Amino acid sequence: MGIYEELVARGLIAQVTNEEEIRNMINAGKAKFYIGFDCTADSLTAGHFMALTLMKRLQQAGNQPVALIGGGTTMIGDPSGRTDMRKMLTKEDIDHNAECFKRQMERFIEFGEGKAIMVNNADWLLNLNYVELLREVGPCFSVNNMLRAECYKQRMEKGLSFLEFNYMIMQSYDFYYLFKNYGCNMQFGGDDQWSNMLGGTELIRKKLGKDAHAMTITLLTDSQGKKMGKTAGNAVWLDANKTSPYDFYQYWRNVEDSDVMKCIRMLTFLPLEQIDEMDKWEGAQLNEAKEILAYELTNMVHGKEEADKAQATARALFSGAGDMENMPSTKLDPADLTDGRIGILTLLVKAGLAPSNGEARRLVQQGGISVDDVKITNPQTSYDSAALGNGIVVKKGKKVFHKITL
Repeated sequence: MGIYEELVARGLIAQVTNEEEIRNMINAGKAKFYIGFDCTADSLTAGHFMALTLMKRLQQAGNQPVALIGGGTTMIGDPSGRTDMRKMLTKEDIDHNAECFKRQMERFIEFGEGKAIMVNNADWLLNLNYVELLREVGPCFSVNNMLRAECYKQRMEKGLSFLEFNYMIMQSYDFYYLFKNYGCNMQFGGDDQWSNMLGGTELIRKKLGKDAHAMTITLLTDSQGKKMGKTAGNAVWLDANKTSPYDFYQYWRNVEDSDVMKCIRMLTFLPLEQIDEMDKWEGAQLNEAKEILAYELTNMVHGKEEADKAQATARALFSGAGDMENMPSTKLDPADLTDGRIGILTLLVKAGLAPSNGEARRLVQQGGISVDDVKITNPQTSYDSAALGNGIVVKKGKKVFHKITL
């Protein structure tokens, strides 16, 4: 089985422009492909996993990844799949986020001479002259076709700014520029990017002729792909300072039964033969599959030591042993207390277990909070410095444990 056939077997491929040529090029290790990452935050999320693991798989098969940092396109904002306009970031914010992305990508991809390269589209997009760009690429785009694109349809109902309307042109120009200047012959992205990506393929052909072999592949973005990276309204970050290795492990340990094997197939590097056998698992065996998924991905992001700790902590907590050492924790400052005490609602918010006092109150009233194995139902419950000095363990629902000390 070639690497292309493996990608298909793992359920990763959604649409391609010219499959036979793509298959031959990838299997021969001759693809120089790019995936773009707009740097809208200072950390990649679990939602980037599919792209990162794909780059790693293809590099291992001899293909060359081009990691494109969207320093330029981030200044516009991709409207795909959104009902509102993205927050406008400063150039300083974008540059900082780009540096953070670089450090995290190096855990997955090997950079260096003859290996993966990293480029930033700010280097060419920010220097473009607007009138020259209109004359160079404007004739290659049909406004009628652009308005029919899936990436714009949802926004057309509520209002699409001219700023965002230009995103397709900017992304298309990226592929055109990379093709001309870096020999990049292939692009990958989520299937919600299909229209944007086809724009790049067509731009290359119209500007450079039909013999310009530029190919487009989109990765399968199904319901699980859209959920990846988000849980309870919060992003699941790859940065350990934003999402602890334990919380990262727990996110994957708690995926739905219907999604666990799909995630294992798409995201891990376990052999397909092993995964095919696991597909037969059901009932309690699915919990074992979830542990395997959580461990494999935590090991990939945070290393074996942190993965071992996270797994040991999770097992101890759910067995009642309570491994306090590696449990996610919050240290309160004495100034957080009023007259030597702190209420349960304030405590939950400061520990990041609830986004607001209102949500904390709802959790308590619905019986979703326990402290040291005692269910808390009174929102007026409070704790003094003596109790906090010894440390208390807050349990939210059935699966979230958090140690709080003073």
